Amino acid sequence: MKSFGYTINADRQIDYDVNDHELIARIREMEPTVDICIGCGSCTATCTAGSFTDFNIRRIHTFLRRAETLGLKKELEKCMFCGKCQLVCPRGVNLRNLILVMHALLPE
Repeated sequence: MKSFGYTINADRQIDYDVNDHELIARIREMEPTVDICIGCGSCTATCTAGSFTDFNIRRIHTFLRRAETLGLKKELEKCMFCGKCQLVCPRGVNLRNLILVMHALLPE
């Protein structure tokens, strides 16, 4: 085959349809306030665990919306359950319960 001086890179798009949306639907049933989040980042800004580790509640919530659950349970174990995130949330998302529900339902 003749070389033209360039290569074709592998496709980098993410296929969210292969993710487990049934699990995410169960999480939404158990904690319906997750759907009213506007992604402002107040929770991450006040997070005590985020000051000491790379814990980021906003990133976890984004992964939850995308139904990307791989490695999410290990990330949830960094939460200290201090409740600051819930106190500053302008939409009143019950983040402590959301983390507990995700921790209970997510596979290892």
